[in-house]
Amino acid sequence: MLPYQTLDEASVALGRNLTYAETLWFHYSARKSDYFLYCHTILFLFFVFSAVPLPLVFIELARLAGFDRYKIQPKARLSSAEVFRCYKDVMRMFFLVVGPLQLVSYPSIRMIGIRSGLPLPSGLEIFAQLLVYFMVEDYSNYWIHRFLHNKWGYEKIHRVHHEYTAPNGFAAPYAHWAEILILGIPSFLGPAMVPGHLVTFWLWIALRQIEAIETHSGYDFPWSPTKYIPFYGGAEYHDYHHYVGGQSQSNFASVFTYCDYIYGTDKGYRYQKKLFEKLKGELKTGGEQNGGSYHISTQDLKSD
Repeated sequence: MLPYQTLDEASVALGRNLTYAETLWFHYSARKSDYFLYCHTILFLFFVFSAVPLPLVFIELARLAGFDRYKIQPKARLSSAEVFRCYKDVMRMFFLVVGPLQLVSYPSIRMIGIRSGLPLPSGLEIFAQLLVYFMVEDYSNYWIHRFLHNKWGYEKIHRVHHEYTAPNGFAAPYAHWAEILILGIPSFLGPAMVPGHLVTFWLWIALRQIEAIETHSGYDFPWSPTKYIPFYGGAEYHDYHHYVGGQSQSNFASVFTYCDYIYGTDKGYRYQKKLFEKLKGELKTGGEQNGGSYHISTQDLKSD
């Protein structure tokens, strides 16, 4: 709850007029408790889990011919019943684990110093903090994810997430309840190290989940803006990890690829991709010489 009764009081306290965004925030948050505002995180997560994957799922179920060329594993198709089962299980974990976890974690948010008052952070401050959050989460998530691929971690916990060898958008948060709790730690470390505004925290939670949905989409769209992010893994990179499955010791990165490269856990992926590009070039050359064309998918190569 803001300690100001009016906009004039807020302006005097800040020593300047409020920006348009700050005015909107004042009108919305002035009479609401910090705990109530923090609980909005549950609504944002529900919206992201439920709405963001819908276009990807529609493309998958509608079998739109124009998008088939971007399907990473074109032979792997889910039925509407399978997609609904995945979403139902995600929502079950959401209401039993994710939602209650948000309700009881408010004291930790207060403890690390995430604020909800004025002034709002600048765009540059938000960008810098989000960058730190992504880097910290990516590095810590790499090691936890790698641990979950040992014999005990995989059989007891992580195998649930790998039930989908060809993932879809709804499968991003599909996991064992223990994995949801464990992987919540890397997401919390960044804000704990560099606490910011509640708005920044909301953006972080939303963007991280949207990124996870994109990498689990099963489609590698060339127009995705994430193609321009340095060292970004993306859908094709993570799809390989799911296809190999429980025996995978490759591509553990959650967002960026530098950890896999530094610690040598992307060698299998890079070797296969190099082999794929070579084979695709040979087939294209042969097709042109015979007056035709060839189409080969990543899955075709994997099945060889």
